Amino acid sequence: MSITSPELVAVTREQLINLELVERGPREGADSGEAIVSTGTIYQHPERERPRVGVWQCTEGAWDVVDHPMHEAALLLSGRARLTDASGTVTEFVAGDLMVLPKGWSGRWEILETVRKYFVLNS
Repeated sequence: MSITSPELVAVTREQLINLELVERGPREGADSGEAIVSTGTIYQHPERERPRVGVWQCTEGAWDVVDHPMHEAALLLSGRARLTDASGTVTEFVAGDLMVLPKGWSGRWEILETVRKYFVLNS
């Protein structure tokens, strides 16, 4: 499912959970675990790369992020992740939790149990 028209996009929770994803391979920069990433796009602006809305899934693993290149809001649909920001603040997320990573965020992702998240990316 990938929509690029200016029409309303309506997706149920069940559709998000069952959206067919494309495996992209190991997460670049992962320094532990397999961190196999799969993605599916629900909406992408027809003329630009952003905004983009989709589903992202990743198996257990960890990696550092330096200067996140865009704004991201994400709702965990399943799994468990721990994010540690540059100041050392640790936050654990489970299904139903929402996270907002502002452009420029730095820290560490740790996928503790395979995560599936709904995301919105914007420049």
